[in-house]
Amino acid sequence: MIDVAVQMDPLEKINFAGDSTFALMLEAQRRGHRLWHYTPDRLSLGAGRLSAPAREISVFDDSARYYELGEERVLDLAGVDVVLLRQDPPFDLAYITSTHFLEKIQSRTLVVNDPAAVRNAPEKLFVMEFADLMPPTLLTRDRAAIEAFRAEHGDIVMKPLYGHGGAGVFKVAPVDPNFGSLFDLFSTTFREPWVAQRFLPAVSQGDKRILLVDGEPLGAVNRIPAENDIRSNMVRGGAAASTALTEREREICARLGPALRARGLLFVGIDVIDGNLTEINVTSPTGLRALSRLGGPDLAAPIFDAIEAKLARLRANG
Repeated sequence: MIDVAVQMDPLEKINFAGDSTFALMLEAQRRGHRLWHYTPDRLSLGAGRLSAPAREISVFDDSARYYELGEERVLDLAGVDVVLLRQDPPFDLAYITSTHFLEKIQSRTLVVNDPAAVRNAPEKLFVMEFADLMPPTLLTRDRAAIEAFRAEHGDIVMKPLYGHGGAGVFKVAPVDPNFGSLFDLFSTTFREPWVAQRFLPAVSQGDKRILLVDGEPLGAVNRIPAENDIRSNMVRGGAAASTALTEREREICARLGPALRARGLLFVGIDVIDGNLTEINVTSPTGLRALSRLGGPDLAAPIFDAIEAKLARLRANG
């Protein structure tokens, strides 16, 4: 038995049917591991010790009663075997601070995904290292640069650099009376650059979420946007459908695999539209429950196989 502490959002707020963290917790419990739950806002760092008030948790694959919590105790996170870094974005300073905190225990505790790598690989920035696999993409807040990009590529998508779940994603036409207002809105809402990307009409046929475990693609879900929406995110009404990987998608995964392994990014979800890589999701990847529900493999098992193997290496080297 190993101790697994799960740093995640409040349990009452999760989507029971679709939450990938819950799938990982079910698998850990099935293996006889002891589970602890805490939220990132309760982390404390002092005198070289990282701790959080946590509760031992039992989970059940039953929507009427899907968890049971024990008594709260202050948990020394250097004393557990594994921490799952699984709170949802926004990827803001609070999120970044939690990665700095978790780095303090890495010599003794396996943190998945590696917190430094998570901090240094934001979804829409890390992907730019593979620009040749992407549609034309520009990160900027300069209006002239965006105007030139629109003139070159026609229809584009604009979205926040640190957005998540499809929030704030807009399609902008080459001649669009809403562009000025949208530019003003983004300028006042976001201090950082935002993403301008050539619009891919094939998104109507689906935005494929491919799940990689230790750099290897093990499953995929095709997310189809709702009618009159370009966003395929399931939290925005997208529908999940079973799918298989194309040769092009396998080539993309083969390119990414070594970089993911080198960074300690054990569980990753990438987004591909019509053979174009658009995002590399490392903060709290989703899709496990949807894949299993559609008849695909239960990837929580190989994820925990990889976690246990990595933990054994950490102990051997310690």
